Amino acid sequence: MVPYIYNLPMLKEFSQCVYVENGIQAEEIQKINSYWDNQRSEQAIIEGGAKPVDEALRKTAILGLEHNATHQWLYDRISKYAIQQNNERYFFDIRGIFESLQLMDYGAGDFFDWHLDFGGGFSSVRKLSVTVQLSDPNDYEGGDLQFMSNKDIVSAPRTQGTVIIFPSFVIHRIAPITKGQRRSIVGWISGPPYR
Repeated sequence: MVPYIYNLPMLKEFSQCVYVENGIQAEEIQKINSYWDNQRSEQAIIEGGAKPVDEALRKTAILGLEHNATHQWLYDRISKYAIQQNNERYFFDIRGIFESLQLMDYGAGDFFDWHLDFGGGFSSVRKLSVTVQLSDPNDYEGGDLQFMSNKDIVSAPRTQGTVIIFPSFVIHRIAPITKGQRRSIVGWISGPPYR
């Protein structure tokens, strides 16, 4: 029998998602976009790379950013924001970024339907998800990062350079792109399994 637990601290500052405006500056976004010129992206693959993702769920191009000297500044920046928000709001047991950051490129007709970033395999230790808005909001139509809050749909800011941080168990999607191109970075801060 589980004992009755009382007087647990409540997370007064818990938020379904947090926005850090101007987290990545314009000249840094140019640097990130240059990575696309130097490497070839691939269609999205499922965890482990075994087979393509079902295009009924997701259609986008992905470029993995290895954790190396070239990209270290970006890993450091994203980690800094995630740790700060975790210390203020979530208090999860986190250890770092264990999966490569991914550059995402959504063109007309691309999308990622409602999903969680938390699941089996590597995703079972994801605690916080991070998205960085790289595109100018005038460069595309549709393509909002949206969160499901009960029956309400909440759209994240589209401001270029905004870093969006949220628990990996929050349901979200990228709405279909109707025109133009949307680029972003996604990553996950992981830690020991929940218990």
